Amino acid sequence: MRLAVFTDTFLPQTNGVARTLGRLTEHLHRRGIEHLLFTPRSAPENSYPDPVRPIASIPFFLYPECRLALPGMSAIQHDLNAFAPDLLHLATPFNIGLAGLRYARKRQLPHVASYHTHFDRYLEYYRMRGMIPLYWKYMKWFHRSCDAVLAPSEETIASLRGEGFSGLRLWSRGVDCHLYSPEKRSTDLRERYGSGASLLLLYVGRIAPEKDLTTLLGAMQLLPESTRSQVQLLIVGDGPLLPELRPQAPENVIFTGAKHGEELAELYASADLFVFPSCTETFGNVVLEAMASGLPVVAADAGGTRELVVPGATGSLFAPRDPVAMAHGIAELAAQHSRRTSMGREGRRLALRRSWDTIFDGLIDNYAEVIENRRIKGRTDIFTA
Repeated sequence: MRLAVFTDTFLPQTNGVARTLGRLTEHLHRRGIEHLLFTPRSAPENSYPDPVRPIASIPFFLYPECRLALPGMSAIQHDLNAFAPDLLHLATPFNIGLAGLRYARKRQLPHVASYHTHFDRYLEYYRMRGMIPLYWKYMKWFHRSCDAVLAPSEETIASLRGEGFSGLRLWSRGVDCHLYSPEKRSTDLRERYGSGASLLLLYVGRIAPEKDLTTLLGAMQLLPESTRSQVQLLIVGDGPLLPELRPQAPENVIFTGAKHGEELAELYASADLFVFPSCTETFGNVVLEAMASGLPVVAADAGGTRELVVPGATGSLFAPRDPVAMAHGIAELAAQHSRRTSMGREGRRLALRRSWDTIFDGLIDNYAEVIENRRIKGRTDIFTA
């Protein structure tokens, strides 16, 4: 199998799509599957490994982590013609994805798309609701010829099916339970960030309107005094809303900036409760990382997150965009140490079932099935012509 992947975001960017595709390329290497990956350049060209073909780009105004490439189709076609892919995977629907789609349709090659982000929900947060019908019109056009549309959660599949999509398949996500582990709990780190608080709350993610952080900060202010005096909240991440939120935050909130690798893993393991207000997740990678780290989770009952958190077993879910309900969920678990401990253990147990190798091997099986179905259809078309 020879695979060409097209994505508008990739490492060293740190969003969920880029990290997932970075892990995918590593897995393809281990399985001996030849592949090329086309992506906008966001780092010096010599920092990309050989299968990656970086393309000149500019930031996308709505989501700067996603870059709009300025693709030269002749160079892309030259590489693809020499490589002769069996299948194209379109991971994003913007410029790079369009280049792959154009090539696949023109040559009638098998191609799949993966749906990673509820951009329609983002538009509401950026006061662009009027563009939502146009967005769906474009998305349906982009995906109509795909042999399969891969979605990370059943909630996302249901949402796309409701918009008239077909060929939907589940491509879930895994977690590195060696990197994210309760064993990395650090007393020194708790002392550095905890300011003497007995309960350390943690949020990890982009600091942007679509993450509903105003709900979280509102919940912090609504906590009962008996709880508020015990807790410290760490907000880990960066994004366009940081300058606005920082001065609004209560005194027991610390913004750490973006953290990665071992440092991030230690932060997860050293906290006591993961709090996640976002209503726009197609999956919720950070929720799974928190569970792998042994943390109970208080999260919004929305999106893919609701498929990860088992209420009463691994955490609790609250009504979306409701700071009162979120404050209640935090206060309830803050007062129950033994329950938090048992929830953390159960979350870790469930995370251990989500091996990246199993997830990616399933994806490769989907690739092979799509290629074979195209071959069968091609033979049928010859005999019926």
